[in-house]
Amino acid sequence: MSKNNSVLENSPPGARALVIGAGISGLSAAKALAEFFPSVIVIDRDRLISDAKVRPGTPQATQTHALLGGAVKGLEELFPGLAKDLLRVGAVPVNPGIETLMEFPGLDSAPRSKWDWAVYSLTRPLIELIMRRRLEESGNVTLHEESRATKIAGASDGSFITGVEIETADGSHDTVAADLIVDASQHGLLTLSFLRATGMPVPVETNIGVDIRYGTGQFELRPGATGEFKTIITAAKAPQSVRAGYLVPVENNRYQLLLVGRGNDIPPSDLDGFLEFARNLSTPTIYNAIQGAKPVSTIARFGFPESKWRHFGRLESFPRGLLPCGDAICSLNPVYGQGMTVAVQEANLLRRLMSTSATTSSALGTLAQAFLGEVEALIEQPWTISAIADFIFPQTRGERPPDLEQRLKSQFALGRIASRDASVYRLLTEVRHLLKPMSVLREPELTRRVTAELAALQPTHA
Repeated sequence: MSKNNSVLENSPPGARALVIGAGISGLSAAKALAEFFPSVIVIDRDRLISDAKVRPGTPQATQTHALLGGAVKGLEELFPGLAKDLLRVGAVPVNPGIETLMEFPGLDSAPRSKWDWAVYSLTRPLIELIMRRRLEESGNVTLHEESRATKIAGASDGSFITGVEIETADGSHDTVAADLIVDASQHGLLTLSFLRATGMPVPVETNIGVDIRYGTGQFELRPGATGEFKTIITAAKAPQSVRAGYLVPVENNRYQLLLVGRGNDIPPSDLDGFLEFARNLSTPTIYNAIQGAKPVSTIARFGFPESKWRHFGRLESFPRGLLPCGDAICSLNPVYGQGMTVAVQEANLLRRLMSTSATTSSALGTLAQAFLGEVEALIEQPWTISAIADFIFPQTRGERPPDLEQRLKSQFALGRIASRDASVYRLLTEVRHLLKPMSVLREPELTRRVTAELAALQPTHA
């Protein structure tokens, strides 16, 4: 990765940017900032090893991951050629139009057609490893491992930041000065602590309690186990059942089986119980495909209690030089796979804002408000998609939209149309993968078809 010298030589916005967290969000943000700051430092409490192994800071890394279409597109914008890098190390490209079997209860499978974009299936540690390697090619990005950020330092009134206090592996403490701090930590607690300590307002939150419980195991499948498809996704038969399953290829000719439950319906951690859970999905497709498979890992379980959205963009003021991003702003239900896409899109938004306005240090004064305001709009789509899907289940906690019943009916009608029309199925999938805005589903002709489908679904009376 090379510097954008034309930008760096044109009065940079500051001498140093610092990113807290070396996950997908932090690595993406660091790449965006590397074009505009002479020095970018990424700090992480973990040891960032040179292979694709799970690290303590990403406990969900043992679970199934895939880069949605929106994530692949966004990563290519940040790291040109990254898709080829991922393929070289074993990522499996999956064409959703022809290689993914989507099983929705009550709906037929959509007509199959080959599309010009793909999902990339691979393990989370491998994604991070390739991103770190690309960052390490830069002469102005430094990864500081085994360094725990303990506090954001700044003005006593919270008007601006000055750096980050860290604790290193040997127990020593230091303060790293920075002109811009990106808080890409998992929970954003450092940003919230700084706001509270300085008397600044904290954001209101929107929460949706989902109580997701899921488990993942890796398997070597027998030849031809998945038939004509590479990926099989079986949705829950909501609201009667909460169980869903994802059978997804990864590197090294293996498959990851993700089984999802909610509340007290938890996929067991023993192999026999895990497979029995799969047998009771809404269809037997995944269970049949996994028969005779060789397990090559233990069953790793993970829990996710609630989706959380901190509305930083609604605050009237914010510290100069401080930007939360990723899960620090919004943690989405991971079952829908949108988190990495949102993180990458936020980094590209930051890159765009920096390129259009942050050519001088004074521009940092307005960067936070601009970024957080636009992130508020960016998150609206994935939040709505996951919220509507979650509110199908009566045990989901949170404020339901007043028109929820009508939305669910319209969504089902749209699904029926998509099951007969390949072009509508593609459009709906591109919205779910955050490649297109939800507004495309409100175009007049499609709205007319949904209205007609709803009318056809109404019971007739003699």
